[in-house]
Amino acid sequence: MTATDLNDRKAAKAAKAAKRTTNSVDGIPPLARLAPLGLQHVLAMYAGAVAVPLIVGGALGYSAGDLAFLISADLFVAGIATIIQSVGFWRFGVRLPLMQGVTFAAVGPMIAIGQSEGIQAVFGATIACGLFMILVAPFFSQLLRFFPPIVTGTVILIIGLSLMRVAAGWIVDNNPDGAAPINVAFAFGTLLLIILIERFAPAPLQRVSILLGLVLGTIVALFVPGMVDWSSVGDAAWFAFVTPFHFGLPTFQVASIVSMLIVGLVIMTETTGDMIAVGEIVEKPVTRRQLADGLRADGLGTVIGGVFNTFPYTAFAQNVGLVSLTGVRSRFVATAAGVILVVLGLIPKVSAIVEGVPSAVLGGAGIALFGMVAASGIRTLTKVRFNNKNVLIVAVSIGVALLPTVTPTIYDQFPQWFTLIFDSGISAGAITAILLNLLLNSEQMREARLGDPAIGSSDAVRGPAAAALVHPDAEGTGLIPTQVLSDELAAEQTGDGLPADVSAIRLEDEDEADPER
Repeated sequence: MTATDLNDRKAAKAAKAAKRTTNSVDGIPPLARLAPLGLQHVLAMYAGAVAVPLIVGGALGYSAGDLAFLISADLFVAGIATIIQSVGFWRFGVRLPLMQGVTFAAVGPMIAIGQSEGIQAVFGATIACGLFMILVAPFFSQLLRFFPPIVTGTVILIIGLSLMRVAAGWIVDNNPDGAAPINVAFAFGTLLLIILIERFAPAPLQRVSILLGLVLGTIVALFVPGMVDWSSVGDAAWFAFVTPFHFGLPTFQVASIVSMLIVGLVIMTETTGDMIAVGEIVEKPVTRRQLADGLRADGLGTVIGGVFNTFPYTAFAQNVGLVSLTGVRSRFVATAAGVILVVLGLIPKVSAIVEGVPSAVLGGAGIALFGMVAASGIRTLTKVRFNNKNVLIVAVSIGVALLPTVTPTIYDQFPQWFTLIFDSGISAGAITAILLNLLLNSEQMREARLGDPAIGSSDAVRGPAAAALVHPDAEGTGLIPTQVLSDELAAEQTGDGLPADVSAIRLEDEDEADPER
C-alpha cells in the first residue's frame, strides 16, 4: 500500500468520524440530549401503544392483573422491536429513526379470534403472521400493486370507523342501561381537553395531546369517588420479567392465521410508507435492500410479540412526524426510546397505573385517537381520482366492513372459518377493497391514465401511514411528493423490470446509498 493510499484511507476514516459527530442518522447525540429526546418519542406514541392491549384484553374480559400484564408485554416488546429496527443486525432493521408499536389494523381480527378460539390462537396467528412477513419481505415490492391508495386509504378509514365502537364501549362501561351521564361528561371533557391542548398549547405539547388529555382527565376523576380504581397498583411489583407464553402455549388455527396474514400485508404496506417518509426526512432515501431489511424487522418483532404474549408490530407514523418536527436525525434517539420502553415494560406498577385509568376518560381519548386513524385514511383517499368505479370500491368496502360492526350477530349462522375472517370488519373490508380494485381497475384503464399530471401531496404525520406509492389512480399517499413516470422512463431509471407504479418509489442503488451494507 502506497503512502497516498494510506493517507486517503485515513482521510476517509476522519471524514466518517466527523460525520458521525454531526446531526446525522448514524450520529450519537450526547447522553444529556439522548435521554430526553428518546423520552419525547415514548410520550408521542404511549397512548397509541397501550390502547391495543386495553382494547383486546377488555373485549376478552380479562382481569385488571391480566390487562396490566398485557400492557407490560406490549411495552417490553415494542422496545425490543424498536431497537432491532433502529440498530439493526444482519438482514434485520432499516437502521433509521423509527419507533415500533402494536398496529390497530389487527384489533378486529384479534378480538374475533380471541372470542372464538381463545387468546392462545391469537398468539399463534401472530407468530405465523410474523414468519410470513419475514419470508415475503424481499418480494414485497412486487405485491405493492395490490395496495394502491384506493385500497390502503379505504382500509385505514375502515379501521378508524370500526374502532369507534370500542370508544363507545368504554363510555358505556358495561352498563346495560346505557352510559351514565357522569361517564359521558368525563368522555367529552377529556375530548375537550385534547382539543384545547391542540389549539393553545406549545407545539411540543400538541404532539402528546392525547396522552396529556388522559393524564388530566384521570387527575380530575380522582375527585369523583369510585371513578379511579388503583387498588391493584399497591399489589403490583416494582420489577418483574415478562415471561414467554404466560397465557399458555400458542395454538395454530388455519382460519385465524389467514385472517392475520391479511393484517400482515396491511402492516407491511404501512411500514413501507413510514420507512420511505423518514428516509426522505433525514435525507437518506431507503434502498430496496433496506426496505426488505425493515420489513424483516417488522416480522421479527411480530414473532417476538406472539412469544411474549402480545400482538403484531408496525412503525408508528406519529413518530415519523416527530422526527420531521424536531429535525433530530439520529437513529440512536429511537434506540434510546426503545430502551425506555423495555424498562417501562419491566415495571408492573406503571402498567397497573395505566390499567386504572377510568374507562370514560379512555373513551373520550378514543374518540380522538380512532377518529385520527379514520381521518388518516380520508387523507390518503384525497389522492385518489374519484371516478364512478373508485367511488363504488370505497362505498362497497365500507358497507361490507360496517355490517358486522353495526350488527355483530349477522354472521352467527355461518361456519366458524367464515366468521373468523368476515366477522372482523377490517378483514372483510380489506378483502373487498382488494378484489374490487382488481376487478374494476383493469390494466388497460390504468395504462390509459399513466400520462395524467401528478397531484400534489402533503405531509402526513398523524396516525397510521399507507405505502408511499405512485399509482395511476393516485400520486402517493400524502407522505412525500411523487410524480408519475412513464414505462420507458421508469425502466430507464430503475432498470429492474418492475412496473412503473412500484419503480416510482424512491429506492436508490443500495451500494451508492450505503456502501457499508
